[in-house]
Amino acid sequence: MSDTPIDSSKRTWVITSACAGAVGCVAAAVPFVSSFQPSERAKAAGAAVEVDISALKPGEKITVEWRGKPVWILKRTPEQLESLALTEPQLVDPESDRKAYPIPEYAKNRHRSIKPEVFVGVGICTHLGCSPGDKFQTGPQPSLPDDWHGGFLCACHGSTFDLAGRVFKNKPAPDNLEVPPHMYLSDTRLIIGEDKKA
Repeated sequence: MSDTPIDSSKRTWVITSACAGAVGCVAAAVPFVSSFQPSERAKAAGAAVEVDISALKPGEKITVEWRGKPVWILKRTPEQLESLALTEPQLVDPESDRKAYPIPEYAKNRHRSIKPEVFVGVGICTHLGCSPGDKFQTGPQPSLPDDWHGGFLCACHGSTFDLAGRVFKNKPAPDNLEVPPHMYLSDTRLIIGEDKKA
């Protein structure tokens, strides 16, 4: 090894090059690391949805989207609420005991909801993922029993659900409709995708 001193101008260039290289590495790493973060679209897809139900009248239903799924909000009439007791002997799981679609504790009741008159459910059939249609009119109709009390019919394979989203016996759908986590922000506003436990 020689004891020749290093030229100060070379030292400056070496330090400058090393710093530039470090800055370049950081600049290259930032987009790579940030790509691990969920996109704004992905964040929005999983975000909770706030809904104003002040204009919803008894017997009416609206549909909103949450996590790419249709969520029904149905304001049931007193007659529709009474029908829930009448359908129970014909249902697979009237108490929502099955665990395929865990139901929030606040919806483990006959009406499967926080407020008896307002049903919030995911409008996707538990058989093959079709979306059942509204069949709120009572009485005999094509593809429905003569003692029909109102509910939902999945026309694809004939599964029927009552006005609380509970599936009838001897139908292809194995489980009741999913009840998403939700809570009320006020009497007329609710949020889907969050509840007090979340």
